[in-house]
Amino acid sequence: MRAHPSEKLGRNDLCPCGSGKKYKRCCLRGEQPDASIEDTPWRRQHEASQRLNSELMRFAKSRFADALPQAWEDFNRESFPEPLDKFPNEEQIFMPYLLFDWDPERPVRTRRKRRYPGVVARAFLEERGKRLGNLDLAILCLSIVTPISFYEVLRCEPGAGMTVRDVLIGGETEVEEHSGSRLMHAGDILYGQLCRLPDVTVLSRLAPTPLRPSRKAELVRLRAWMRDKVAKRGRELAEEDLIRYEERIRTEYLNARDAAHAAPVLCNTDGELLLLHTLRFRIGSAQVAFDALTPLAWGQTREELLTEAEIDADGAMRSAAIDWRKPGNAMHKSWDNTILGHLKIEGNSLTAEVNSVNRAQKIRQEIEKRMRGMAVHRSTTTLSQQEMLRKARSQPADRRDRDDEMQRWSAGPEAQQIVNEMLAAQAVEWVDTKIPVLGGRTPHEAVANSDGREIVESLLLEWERRNQDSGDPTLQSFDVGEVRKRLGL
Repeated sequence: MRAHPSEKLGRNDLCPCGSGKKYKRCCLRGEQPDASIEDTPWRRQHEASQRLNSELMRFAKSRFADALPQAWEDFNRESFPEPLDKFPNEEQIFMPYLLFDWDPERPVRTRRKRRYPGVVARAFLEERGKRLGNLDLAILCLSIVTPISFYEVLRCEPGAGMTVRDVLIGGETEVEEHSGSRLMHAGDILYGQLCRLPDVTVLSRLAPTPLRPSRKAELVRLRAWMRDKVAKRGRELAEEDLIRYEERIRTEYLNARDAAHAAPVLCNTDGELLLLHTLRFRIGSAQVAFDALTPLAWGQTREELLTEAEIDADGAMRSAAIDWRKPGNAMHKSWDNTILGHLKIEGNSLTAEVNSVNRAQKIRQEIEKRMRGMAVHRSTTTLSQQEMLRKARSQPADRRDRDDEMQRWSAGPEAQQIVNEMLAAQAVEWVDTKIPVLGGRTPHEAVANSDGREIVESLLLEWERRNQDSGDPTLQSFDVGEVRKRLGL
């Protein structure tokens, strides 16, 4: 109960129920019978913004319809960008650029400290500005002068709003956002623009897809570059720097957008591009090939390999399989070996399967050297990453059944114990592994300064999110909690 009922309780005051939330996000909702039609600052802003954008779009179509291709090129900062329809919902961030910012005569390099209207907004203001209401005019002016930045979601209340922090210049802001907040999570990074009105702050521009926490490293590097620039002027980063470097900031968004739509690039644990190679040889004798190639199976004895071989009634070898192995692993220091490829001997045929160009060259050299002319190379075929994915999706039913059996086994306590031990070992290993995104430093070294600590935190948050998204313990990354503990985070 309120201590002083006669005092007016503001929407942004703490709720008197003791929840710790703001009144507008707590009991105020219950006091208003129909939140969908209530007259609130957010609703007034929302309706005015929709009305203004509709007018601007009609105006732009009637006066600047031919400018769309050039504006799209300027937005992407390249002469022949991919078409707009390749990027789902990209008009959500591009159209405000066209309506409020785009100016083909504006120089790319500028020292200006404030933003000015683009050609569409300038013409619209000259012709129709005096007919706009106060709220519509305020939203239009804020859309023109407010810089665009990257905002990290710190806390999110779905259906109500979120707390965001400007990644580049700092500062936290409470944002009211009803629909978008249902799709966001803590750690998401938003490329957009804030509209700060006296009674409410909203996102007036927002790129269609939030950036994953793993993109934080690029933004921290961008921030460090900006800091170095302004340090020469003897000051700290400020809002004017978001304006001065807005083209560079948008480039960072475009890089993240293009990376999200690009086909995944997969590598093996040696960092080599995945490209499946199948090499076929004609051999004179299965037994001779087995004897010559057994040493390639590092860590396995001849007797162990013979248990899987097929021997006929006369004691002659008919078929055998050999895993090409080497000690250790370049990526995972806790692994005692790396399987580089698979060799299959069947009668007078030898097949080798490896997953990179480099390994294909090496295994051919090894086979021809060890077989001393008794293996004749017949053919090499390759399978691209896209073809490998298509092949995996179209695998036969019996293979899928075996995969289902593997999943059932992996859910058991014995398998879970093995997985947990592997993840714990990886956690110990990772904190002292040099990571490229950390500039070649280990996480232990990186957390010694604030920027490095921020990047490490974003990597751990990304892994937590992937663990949650997978829903499969066999696909989880290492124990993030153990890593935090070891790093003192």
